[in-house]
Amino acid sequence: MRTILGNWRDLARKSRSLPQERANEVQQTLIKKLVTLGVLGQEAGFDDVLLLTVEDILKRRLQTMVFEKGFAKTIYQARQFVVHGHIQVGGKKIDAPSYIVKRAEEEMINYVAKSPLSAVKENT
Repeated sequence: MRTILGNWRDLARKSRSLPQERANEVQQTLIKKLVTLGVLGQEAGFDDVLLLTVEDILKRRLQTMVFEKGFAKTIYQARQFVVHGHIQVGGKKIDAPSYIVKRAEEEMINYVAKSPLSAVKENT
């Protein structure tokens, strides 16, 4: 995640040395991408890109979201649920705990229909 953050910051810094028109285009594209990912808020400005921390990105991981939404009791259990194929996002099974959940996908996180855990949740 540090590498991803470093790449975004590097792009932000390099865009400042570009001609104004190209710099604005690159900056707006980067901000739009980060807003879509949910790392930045809708009202975020370009300087907010340089203020991002690794924790901001870690909060968007599927493992973290599964835990925060109450599908798992611990962050470790959330990781296990994801790796073992019990979690889906938007109807698609995701088995990578590092998957970055987009803002539009937040409400689409659920158990896979064939998972024994989906029956447990329905009974509670």
